[in-house]
Amino acid sequence: MQDKISVVVEYINKVKTRCTFNAAAEALGITPQALKKQLGEARPEVSWFVSPTSGEPMRYTDSQKHPELYRTTRIITSASVLKRNLDL
Repeated sequence: MQDKISVVVEYINKVKTRCTFNAAAEALGITPQALKKQLGEARPEVSWFVSPTSGEPMRYTDSQKHPELYRTTRIITSASVLKRNLDL
C-alpha cells in the first residue's frame, strides 16, 4: 500500500494541485483516516491533501505548507481522476 501512496504523493507534487483526502483515499481503496496515518507528519510534500470542505490542509502551519499550494484554485475531488491518470 505504501508504494501506491508514494505514487499518488509523487503525482500530486508533480502536477502541483491540491487533492481531497476523500478522493485520494477512495482511489487507493482505503479510508481517509488510514491515508492520513500513512502520510505521517505534516510536511510540504503532503500538504497537497486537503479537507473537502475548506480546501486547506488540516492542522498545518504556514511553514509546513508547500510554497506553491495556492498556485491554482483547482482541487482534485474525484477518485476517478487519480485512477485514470495513475492507472490505480
